[in-house]
Amino acid sequence: MEHDMNIEYVGLQNINGPLIVVDGIKDVGYEETVEIICNESERRTGRVIEINGDTAIIQVFDGTEGLSLQNTRTRFIGHSMEISLSPNILGRIFDGAGRPKDGLGKILSDKRYDINGSPINPVAREYPHDYIHTGISSIDGLTTLIKGQKLPIFSGSGMLHNELAVQIVKQANVKGSEYGIVFAAMGVKNDVAQYFIRSFEESGVLERVVMFLNIANDPIIERILTPRCALTVAEYLAFELGMDILVIMTDMTSYAEALRELSSAKGEVPGRKGYPGYLYSDLASLYERAGKIKGRKGSVTQIPILTMPNDDITHPVPDLTGYITEGQIVLDRTLAQKGLYPPVSILMSLSRLMKDGIGENFTRGDHFVCSNQLYSSYSRVTDARSLASVIGEEDLSPIDKLYLQFGKRFEEKFLNQGLYVNRTIDQTLDLGWELLRMLPVSELDRLGDKEIDKYIKQV
Repeated sequence: MEHDMNIEYVGLQNINGPLIVVDGIKDVGYEETVEIICNESERRTGRVIEINGDTAIIQVFDGTEGLSLQNTRTRFIGHSMEISLSPNILGRIFDGAGRPKDGLGKILSDKRYDINGSPINPVAREYPHDYIHTGISSIDGLTTLIKGQKLPIFSGSGMLHNELAVQIVKQANVKGSEYGIVFAAMGVKNDVAQYFIRSFEESGVLERVVMFLNIANDPIIERILTPRCALTVAEYLAFELGMDILVIMTDMTSYAEALRELSSAKGEVPGRKGYPGYLYSDLASLYERAGKIKGRKGSVTQIPILTMPNDDITHPVPDLTGYITEGQIVLDRTLAQKGLYPPVSILMSLSRLMKDGIGENFTRGDHFVCSNQLYSSYSRVTDARSLASVIGEEDLSPIDKLYLQFGKRFEEKFLNQGLYVNRTIDQTLDLGWELLRMLPVSELDRLGDKEIDKYIKQV
């Protein structure tokens, strides 16, 4: 967009929460970056979020406190928000708006990138294959993460999702590739942000990680930028430098709340639970920035983490997220209360791309049948437990009692593995077969004679 960048508009028509209104404007574009000059020493940044005739509504990232209607000057920059990127961005820590937070100075580069990304032509997308090892049995064995997938973790407040995120960052690796992690935290408390930094430093993975930290007392409106900056870095590292990038974003619920706040400041008609009607398309504009592109090395895989208010999976944020992503990993409070970690609810979780990234050339030939049988047997445990709660454990049939034992062993041995245990795929599958041997052959309905002879009767 060509216009004179030296034009400054003096004075504001209105200030409303995080928004300012400037009138009498010419040649201004939607999403354009704005420089707001409060006085000679203080400048703030904003972006145009609405244009009505010659009036622009601008979202101010650093908040509007202290701005004056008379003396504030605004200057339109002529393009949407951009960040400088170069290969030495790895190992760096930024705030939610992409400003350095580690005292190491700005990223010096003549290449600048639009934080809204550039859309990928659907035809240029490559179908995701190749599994990503996380070292966590419940994920690797039963809800396998595939390179280029978006697989969210649905958690609840007070559950150990931050610890799980750290464990995945420390243990994740992709066979035979150079990989990195982009970590975006939105609305986290200061001690949680310090925990992330400390964990990555201590385990020596920080030089492979780029961190964006939007702390709870940072401007809420800045949160809207955080995932966009993070995904722009991920796309640059993946599609320009050919790396396999894992993006972990936590907590998408606090991102959605920032969006709700902005929407109500704009006076928009609220949708479900007060969230804006465009929450679906807004989340999609983030989640869809994952995948692989034909003819280019590198991939972007996303693990968004969100806390479900009141553990309600039908709440708009998890509900819409589940529509857009390829499955979900759900954490279960009952398992967490038993002291199990990670408390993954197997029957609620699912990875839709799993079938294409496991088996002979990827993990192991028996992966599919083993995980199928574990699912099937564990679902019988739930039936047996429901029955026991009605008629009491003593009156159960011998096979139902056996299922209760199997369920207990499965949760304690397979699901539960502690914060520092990194299991290989072989250890995970061998453990699965070992547990299935507790059950009589007649109950293993997902296995053929060949598998029974090979894996069950071999002992």
